[in-house]
Amino acid sequence: MRREPIELPTVRLRALRDDDTDDVVAACNDPLIQRFLPALPRPYTAEHALTWIRDDAPWAAGGASWAIADPASDRLVGTIGVHHVDRDRMQGEIGYWAAPWARGKGLTTEATRATAERAFADGFERLEILVDLANPRSVRIALAAGFRPEGTRRGAARNADGSRRDVVVFARLPGDSAAPVDRLLPDLPGGQLSDGVVTLRPVRPDDAGFYHELFSTPDIVASHVPPVAPDLEELQLRCARAESRWLLGERADLVMVDTATGAPAGDIGLYYQEPMTGQAMIGYCVLPAFRGRGFARRASVLLARWVFADTGIARLIAGTNPANAGSQRVLESAGFLREGYQRRRLPGLAGGRIDDVLWALLPGDLPESS
Repeated sequence: MRREPIELPTVRLRALRDDDTDDVVAACNDPLIQRFLPALPRPYTAEHALTWIRDDAPWAAGGASWAIADPASDRLVGTIGVHHVDRDRMQGEIGYWAAPWARGKGLTTEATRATAERAFADGFERLEILVDLANPRSVRIALAAGFRPEGTRRGAARNADGSRRDVVVFARLPGDSAAPVDRLLPDLPGGQLSDGVVTLRPVRPDDAGFYHELFSTPDIVASHVPPVAPDLEELQLRCARAESRWLLGERADLVMVDTATGAPAGDIGLYYQEPMTGQAMIGYCVLPAFRGRGFARRASVLLARWVFADTGIARLIAGTNPANAGSQRVLESAGFLREGYQRRRLPGLAGGRIDDVLWALLPGDLPESS
């Protein structure tokens, strides 16, 4: 690839220089960068930075690397490059990091678009970005730069302890638009939904402890699919990946919060299993201490109103155990209509199977008030 700088109104891509050393050292000792670039030395020193800055390996391999710099000050705010080049297939992988002092400004997204355009102009026919789902910032960058998600590559990355982790592949071809990829599930307006009694907010990585308590409740475990209590490590991974799953349009996981106290009371999830037909499913559970206060009904109505107003979902479904009269009352009061009875649909306790009552909600079925 050509090594010339790339000048844009909002960002500059230029060669790394020795005088970038201090900024590279500061950035590469950032916990977030070290988490997702586990091969970095720890601690990262000026000697490490200079060795990397002066490394010509990307050029020799047919790739390229640049400093992402602020065009006004020329200060380094990140780095980006094309590496893992496959000359036979004319494809490469874009990698980047953003310094802590420059995040949230869209600079890495602009740099990614510019790098892709340079690569395509220089003959590349496919570009990939590999992202750990626990890194939603990187997922947002890939989507905003026009890279489409293509699936999970199992065990494709290595952790600092030698274990392996999955990554999601995002890709662009020369004919693809550089416009942001349309999302099936947008962000919530203002970051949450509330009716003054119940507030719904997206799951965060620090919610794992709450979910461990929630999914240790016996009757909640019995209705879980499968009916097995997940361990804390599994829940930590689920919470860490929740924002990325939302960004990818697969599911939206929300914590049900008691607005008056701020205490987490339960969980409600939207599972977009049928984008082709515009159908999605909801499921919910509430801690025993918060039951009997209408939280599940309120949460279902809040979520459904957002779904029908801000997404392409045209139909919501839910299922209940035939013996779970409480959940059936919740769905009826939220406007869901019973549509069917599905025999032995779900795994039950001790290896058995249980029936499932099918409920559905259309936009006109929603109650006018919470």
